[in-house]
Amino acid sequence: QVQLVESGGGLVQAGGSLRLSCAASGRTFSSYAMGWFRQAPGKEREFVAAISGSGRMTSYADSVKGRFTISRDNAKNTVYLQMNSLKPEDTAVYHCAGRPGTYRSEAEAYTSWGQGTQVTVSS
Repeated sequence: QVQLVESGGGLVQAGGSLRLSCAASGRTFSSYAMGWFRQAPGKEREFVAAISGSGRMTSYADSVKGRFTISRDNAKNTVYLQMNSLKPEDTAVYHCAGRPGTYRSEAEAYTSWGQGTQVTVSS
């Protein structure tokens, strides 16, 4: 497994942008598909975006398509989530997750999880 540490969260006004980072330990990072999930208070954890190990394939939740971009730099063992045009409903704790093999949108498919970073979008 890889160990994951997120950073980059914070407080931003609606319409603003944030870039989340997730640093991974281990020498097998490029073989891991990575995903971003979020959980708002009182709500279920939901899929946000995922990326293949090579970075060539990505997937997004409908709620963030066109606003968020997932990317990765395997040389730096890091995956990113660029979030633009943020809305108050994007407020949540954002977690990155990793799994060997292909990317998935189901949280239970991922074997490694970070502690999460808080994103708060004010109206």
